[in-house]
Amino acid sequence: MASMQLMRRESAFVHEVTQDSPKSPEARLGMKVEDLWDVQEPQLTPTEKLNACFEGIPVSAFPPAPSSQVIEIKSDTSLAEAVRILADHKILSAPVVDVDAPEDASWIDRYIGVVEFAGIIVWILHQSEPPSPRSPTSESALEAAVNRVTNAASLGTLGPEDAAATSGNFFEALTSSEFYKNTKVRDIAGSFRWAPFLALQKSNSFLTMLLLLSSYKMKSIPVVDLGEAKIDNIITQSSVIHMLAECSGLQWFESWGTRKLSEIGLPLMAPDRIVKVYEEEPVLQAFKLMRKKKIGGIPIVDSSGRKVVGNISIRDVHFLLTAPEIYHDYRSITAKNFSTAVKGYLETHHEISPFARGMVICTKNYSIKELIMKLDSEKIHRVYVVDDAGNLEGVITLRDILSRLVHEPRGYFGDFFDGVLPLPSNSRV
Repeated sequence: MASMQLMRRESAFVHEVTQDSPKSPEARLGMKVEDLWDVQEPQLTPTEKLNACFEGIPVSAFPPAPSSQVIEIKSDTSLAEAVRILADHKILSAPVVDVDAPEDASWIDRYIGVVEFAGIIVWILHQSEPPSPRSPTSESALEAAVNRVTNAASLGTLGPEDAAATSGNFFEALTSSEFYKNTKVRDIAGSFRWAPFLALQKSNSFLTMLLLLSSYKMKSIPVVDLGEAKIDNIITQSSVIHMLAECSGLQWFESWGTRKLSEIGLPLMAPDRIVKVYEEEPVLQAFKLMRKKKIGGIPIVDSSGRKVVGNISIRDVHFLLTAPEIYHDYRSITAKNFSTAVKGYLETHHEISPFARGMVICTKNYSIKELIMKLDSEKIHRVYVVDDAGNLEGVITLRDILSRLVHEPRGYFGDFFDGVLPLPSNSRV
């Protein structure tokens, strides 16, 4: 009976928020939050009210992601093709379908994991195997170069002396090799975080989704249709930020969004704890730090370590693999050289990318609403906080913002994670 009531509530809610209206689906969803906000107990704090509102909304009500962003990649797809697909669709990750799974397989058996740029970085940093035995270059300079990069990308510290290991023609050699061309997505399953992945059901609540995207550091969450045994939607941190931007003017959003960053404890990290890369360090140092610290981006700073001169995000790793020729004339691919080469490439090819716009900054005097609008309009995942002299004071990410929207009640998840599938047996993450 409880299950039937839940299904009826979910169906009625979805019908209500999708009726014809001049407002966007995200704005209509925000209006439903407004309706729930108005009936909350007056003694509740604003955060407690928001928790209660989001707990009353099923994730099935969240607007569907654009079809260009709900992409599945087959397990026998080459790594090179997977990189191209992720880059072309401007997405960070995609679920991997097991081509050997039977047609009537459950969703757990249908997918083997999620391929993501973070995992591709793991593959690059841990690449120690020689090229395919079928290749005549098994003892070539390529193998030596791969091994040198692996050694330089270990969990030790990369210094200036290691910059030569990431020579300008290294990635040209790697991407033109039979080894790279023959590597399949399923071959890097050790870089997958889950087997296959943590997912929500359509009846789970918004609050559950928001907590997973913030407190549990998930950048995206698949929503599965158990009946169809497939992914029904993918909700990302960016799509939630866009929803919040569309709620401008609503009482619940304004009461929260007009507060200054400093009032809600942002940025979270002190300046001396910011993970950063110096512009003369090897670019692989930046990607290595992102992987090690499990973060999605890193500032490039000048020799003083206080001035931000650029930004590298985890998705930018694709430029090493999709346009390796642009570094050919560099003796080494430093963070500065990488940034210069990629910007030149984007300008020459007239491509629009957040990378071309450079880093985005703000001050602690910004309101949370102003920051959300900036993040949404620029389609970026982080903003650097600077003082009046332009010195780096902090970093604010999409996750940081969502963590200030809701809080996790004691014992909220209960046994939710008991069914989480383990890491792949060959995991290197």
